[in-house]
Amino acid sequence: MGPLLETIGIIATVTWTLTVRARARVEHERFDELGPALKELERRADELAGGAPKQPVDVRVKRYDPVQQVFARLELSGPQRLLPSVRAGLDVRGDGSMEAFTGRIRRTLVKQVKGETPYGALRRVITDGAEK
Repeated sequence: MGPLLETIGIIATVTWTLTVRARARVEHERFDELGPALKELERRADELAGGAPKQPVDVRVKRYDPVQQVFARLELSGPQRLLPSVRAGLDVRGDGSMEAFTGRIRRTLVKQVKGETPYGALRRVITDGAEK
């Protein structure tokens, strides 16, 4: 921390932001460390996956099966607040399944290695990105 910040008493903290978009609601939560942020993301994703509608949606010209619908999106960004170096998250599908992704505007699906959960894949990518 620079001398100016110390002089005026501002504490610069590194934060991770968890954004949850579900059921037409957006919620933000901040964490000082990555570990608790990932645990909360996993808890919220499990909670939302249990409440996924599991119903197809018919719009006049097309039918969307539950696996094609994004029921909820959980995004984790940080550690910087202004221009985060890590942006990644999970999509909870309408059938309750999940996919990990990186990016914000252009999302890239994270490939899971054999035996890895979506949470494990997300944790692997985020911790590799946070260490660089």
